[in-house]
Amino acid sequence: MLILIPAIIIAMYAQNKVRSTYAQYSRVANRSGMTGSDAARLILDRAGLYEVPVEQVAGDLTDHYDPRSKKLRLSQGVYSSRSIAALGIAAHEVGHAIQDQQEYLPMKIRGALVPVASIGGNFGFGIFILGLFLSIPVFQTIGIVLFSATVFFQLVTLPVEFNASSRAMAVLEGYSILDSDELGKARQVLNAAALTYIAAALSGIANLARLLILRNRRR
Repeated sequence: MLILIPAIIIAMYAQNKVRSTYAQYSRVANRSGMTGSDAARLILDRAGLYEVPVEQVAGDLTDHYDPRSKKLRLSQGVYSSRSIAALGIAAHEVGHAIQDQQEYLPMKIRGALVPVASIGGNFGFGIFILGLFLSIPVFQTIGIVLFSATVFFQLVTLPVEFNASSRAMAVLEGYSILDSDELGKARQVLNAAALTYIAAALSGIANLARLLILRNRRR
């Protein structure tokens, strides 16, 4: 459990940081007057992604790009908001659409890992614990392998998210969507969001280490 404590603390800090930063800059209007959906549409069109629709989705911070349906979905607090936070998040999600368009390798790898990562996340830990209690080494190994796939997925997610944020900042500046002093505020929002992915990866690594230690102790 001592292995997990730092990861838990970082995860809690990351969640608090992203929500507080988003709340802070969701109250600061951008000078261009553009909404999140306006910015997303502009950037998509300039990238030649005219066929990618921008849709509103329910929830808070539920923004995402779906590479399967080729749709960009923005949360209620981003779609029609004229805040700096909204523009930063919208541009980040468009960054994923452009990654898909350009067949960005880490994104393709992450997409291929989704099925096995989902299985690993849902069943890996349980299979390992079952093998531990029943003293069946092969179950322990299967559980660790499945959970490892989930951790690998979390690690591959990092360059995908960092790259999307980098693309977002470049277009927000290059297309003069945000002024120079507004860019730093948008970057704070995206950096806070990136911290949650780092925390998830560290938590995954810590849990994987815990499984390995438990198996070795039983041996």
